[in-house]
Parts: sequence; C-alpha cells; structure tokens
Amino acid sequence: MQLTGAEIVIECLKEQGVDIVFGYPGGAILNVYDALYKHSDEITHILTSHEQGASHAADGYARATGKVGVCLATSGPGATNLVTGIATAYMDSIPIVAITCNVGVSLLGKDSFQEIDIAGVTMPITKHNYIVKDVKDLADTIRKAFAIARTGRPGPVLIDIPKDVTANQCEYEKAEIDTTLVTKPEINPEEIETAVEMIKASKKPYIFVGGGAVLSGASESLKEFAHKIDAPVADSLMGKGAFPGTDDLYSGMLGMHGTKASNYGVSQCDLLVVVGARFSDRVTGNAKKFASGAKILQIDIDPAEIDKNIMTHASIHGDIREALELINERLEQQEHEAWKAQIEEYKQKHPLTYHPDVLSGPFVVEEIYRQTKGEAVITTEVGQHQMWAAQFYKYTRPRTFLTSGGLGTMGYGLGASIGAKMGVPEKTVVNIAGDGCFRMNMNEIATAARYNIPIIQVVINNHVLGMVRQWQNLFYGQRYSATVLNDAVDFVKLAEAMGAVGIRVTTQEEFREAFAKALTMQRPIVIDCQIDCDDKVWPMVAPGAAISEAFSEEDL
Repeated sequence: MQLTGAEIVIECLKEQGVDIVFGYPGGAILNVYDALYKHSDEITHILTSHEQGASHAADGYARATGKVGVCLATSGPGATNLVTGIATAYMDSIPIVAITCNVGVSLLGKDSFQEIDIAGVTMPITKHNYIVKDVKDLADTIRKAFAIARTGRPGPVLIDIPKDVTANQCEYEKAEIDTTLVTKPEINPEEIETAVEMIKASKKPYIFVGGGAVLSGASESLKEFAHKIDAPVADSLMGKGAFPGTDDLYSGMLGMHGTKASNYGVSQCDLLVVVGARFSDRVTGNAKKFASGAKILQIDIDPAEIDKNIMTHASIHGDIREALELINERLEQQEHEAWKAQIEEYKQKHPLTYHPDVLSGPFVVEEIYRQTKGEAVITTEVGQHQMWAAQFYKYTRPRTFLTSGGLGTMGYGLGASIGAKMGVPEKTVVNIAGDGCFRMNMNEIATAARYNIPIIQVVINNHVLGMVRQWQNLFYGQRYSATVLNDAVDFVKLAEAMGAVGIRVTTQEEFREAFAKALTMQRPIVIDCQIDCDDKVWPMVAPGAAISEAFSEEDL
C-alpha cells in the first residue's frame, strides 16, 4: 500500500512493538506527529518539558524494561537538545532509537532555518546513524536501526529524516519482526577451557561484575557461577542488581567510593574474573597498581573492551550469560573458605557507616530501602546522592538501579524515572537527586504532573554542589569556588507550582512520615530533604592512588 514517509515511521514503530515514545514536536517533524495523532490508541506519546528529558526518558524506559527506548525531536535545537541523552545512553550501552527530522533535502547544507547536521554531530556518540534522503529507503533503515540498537553491545542509533521525505509516498510492505532475536558472537570453546583451568588453579578468586551482566540477563547464571567458584563478588555502579546485594558473597561496590572490603580484596586476589565491565578509571584508580598480584580473566561481548584499559591474561569474547552457562557446565564445585573468611573479616571491620542521629543522605537511602522492602526502581542524578544510593540500597535484581555511570550526567534521573515508571508502572519508582542536579531538568516535574505519573522525587538538599565541594574540601584547601547554592529557590513551592505535591523535611522522623505518605499517593511528589553541607561520601580513593589506599573519615 502507498504510505507517506511519516506513516511509514509509525508503521515501523508498530512493527518493533513500540507502544510508547517520548518527544517534543516542531516544524520539521510535524508530518510524523500528524501521523502519530492518528495512531494515538496504539502508541502513547509523552510530551516532555524539554527534548533532553525525552532522551533520558527513553533511556530510563530501556534500562527498566530491556526494550529499545524511542525519542522524537524536530530539527536544529530540538535535535541538539537530544545530544546529552544520546551520549549518556552511548556511554552506558543503552539501546535507544532517536528519530529527528530535518529541513527538506533541497535545503540541506545551505544553513537553512533550524538546520543542523545532527548525523555529523552524533557520529561519535552513536552505534550508527542515518540520514534518509529517499522515502523508499525509510522502512529498511528504521528496521536496521532497531536491530543495531539491541544487537551485540547495545547502544543508541539516530535516524534523521528530511521533512519532504516524511511527506513523499512509496509502497510499504509490513514486515514481521522478532524483537527477541539478537545475533550473538559464537564463543570459542578453547577460551572456556582456559577460563575453567584458571579458576581451578586459583586460591583467592574474586568476581567483578559490570553493566554487561545486567544487559545480557545473566543474573541467574552469575549467581550460580559465584557460588560454584565460591568467590566474593564486587560490582561497578552499572553492575548493581546483577548479583544480589543481600548475598553473603557480596562485598560491595569497587573503586573510588567502593567498600574497603572490595578494594582490599581485589587488590589481594590471585584471579580477578571480570564479568561485563570495562575497567573505568573510577573503578581501577591507579591502573598500574590495580589487582597487580592477580591474573585477569575478562568476559565481554565487545572485543574492543578487552585489553583496552587493563591487560588481561585470558578473555572470553561473547554474550555474558552464554559464557557463564558454559563455564558452569564444565566447572566442578570449588571451595575457598579461608579466602572468604578474610573478606568477611574486612566486611565486619570496615562497614559502611554514617552519623545515626541526624537527617543525612545515607539515612534517607536506607529508609527508602526499608519502606520499599528493596522492591523499588531507583533512578539517580550524579554526585554524592548517587554514591549513597549505590552504597546504602541493597539491589537484588537487575534493572532496578538506573543511573548515568559513564557520562555522569547531572539532570539524567528525573527524565529516566518518568521513562521507567511508564515502562514498569507496577513498580514504585524513586528518583534520588541532589539540589544541584535537580535544578538541571526539574521542569520535568511538570511532565509527571501533566500525565499524573506517580514518581517520588527525593532531593538531598545540602545547598551546595556536594561532590565538587567534597573535592574542594579535601584537595583544594577548602576554596569553595562556585559550589555554594545559597539562594532563595524553594523546591516545595516549585513542585506545587508545577502541579505536584511538595514536602520539606529536616529530621529523620519527618522523612519517615513524608516517604510513607508518598507511597500511598498516586501523584508525583517532591520531598525536599535538608541536610548538612559538609556531609561526605566515604570511603574514598584519592586521585592517582591505588584502590587499596581507600580512606574514610576515621582515617583522617
């Protein structure tokens, strides 16, 4: 049948099983929005307050559901406003498809009104991108984009469509798409055998889990693997929930703000099994001193990550879940009681602590954990609150901790929480923010209110840029340059002005009551938590130091 390009876009979204998109209209994309209007009973559109919010919402939807998230924007500034969200998804390997529209084909390259070469702009931060200049190529391009986004190491793909292409017509034939079909590299059996022999030879093995274990759906295989090796487990920010934070083998996060137990253990192990992690500098500290006494076995679907930051002794290139299943089949039960006892001693000697009697970030996070019984989806912005959310909430399932790990995007969490709540509406969704981050995209509270999306926004409000101030306090002679947010902004009044509920709390008991109330309300709510400006995240590894040199408040 003959369809316009805009109609083909909608039909192709339906082929992919897309039932929700996030976006913001404009002149160049009007034809697509007109076609979308006619299918509003099949595809829900969430109008965000800003295009960046749409890209973060698509990202949060993808992280929470495992599906491809979709966002739409018009040409020029609409398209460039997606860039931060696309880069966030790229750094964390999140599958989203961003559809932008541009000026007509004859106007391209002429500095036309609201023209931007968005394909050129986003080339370094996408797995692939397209500009479709012929309507006959449109359907196949959209199908390829979705396949690329979810295949192998996932990531964002951008499709830019000139406006006249959305108006032109061509023949469209519906395709049956199996969205669960994902091509995976074949695993070399010799790599599995080498891994098994390394594990058998190890006396002090450690497992380090990254985001790849979440993306591959490897949680059950990973749990079996850890108990079969009988080894302690640490995770990265992105790996949280892949291995249960309540398991006896779990020792906490690794790296700059990781636990001393994990940092000491990895520094002393003789074999480090790295499961879907890329050795970020925030994890390794001084790379030359990282796990210097250990053999490194890395499992990753992306061969470019192997030997990129840390040299390995052996590796397995392939899907995490498949690799772990193959190892589990071949490996007999191992026992490392003395090694586990040593790590347990570190856990008991160096627990995560905080001042018990005042309202603080750690208390807020632990209270959220208690009241949600660990069943919530937690999104965060970036900074101290993000680290507290990683440290003090016990994640037992994947896709329940959504945060910007690689890019460190302030302003990510609120949009992501909206996307997550739309993707898993049965879950309680809480966005934990600092006051500095909340200011970045707090206009998305209006989006939540417009659609009555009942997210709970908790603001850890210390009236400073807390993480930057912490560095200024420890390493810059307490020169607080441009980090004090001492102004008259009232988040409670802002929430109410945008149509949400606002509550300010200053004590532990007030927070308990406010959060309990939030759980019963089917409305968006903002809880403004006033804490001390000099609360810090502990432990910490100084820049350039080895992770074994982690220090805490008591050490100072």
